[in-house]
Amino acid sequence: MESKPPLPPFTTETAAQKVRMAEDAWNSRDPDRVVQVYTEDSCWRNRAEFPVGRIQIREFLQRKWAKELEYRLIKELWAYTDNRIAVRFAYECHDDAGNWFRSYGNENWEFNEYGFMQRRFASINDLPITADERLFHWPLGRRPDEHPGLSELGL
Repeated sequence: MESKPPLPPFTTETAAQKVRMAEDAWNSRDPDRVVQVYTEDSCWRNRAEFPVGRIQIREFLQRKWAKELEYRLIKELWAYTDNRIAVRFAYECHDDAGNWFRSYGNENWEFNEYGFMQRRFASINDLPITADERLFHWPLGRRPDEHPGLSELGL
């Protein structure tokens, strides 16, 4: 069977690597790329939506990034165990009317033995911000290594 390293059981290093890989994939805003790290029957809770499986997850992500424009995300490892990782994150985006938001959240991830995420639970809060309050200014795509993370930004 195919695998998605790093594999559980996680260490501090491999858990942080998994988190950065997820951040990079989400910053691509490519649903086809993102869904490849989830099991075929992966179960999610994202706000009030509960997609199950790659098809529903892909559809969810397509809707998300059609509404959340200029999306930029930072994830940070919070805690881990053998096959679970807890993450905190923030992202900035604007809607089609030009209203900016910073969304803060926490995710709990559970992986199978092959490194695919089988469960994802996300809790998210949205804060309206002005364009002047934005903190995430890198070009769309992967966050540069030298760009500060959440802790460095005081978030």
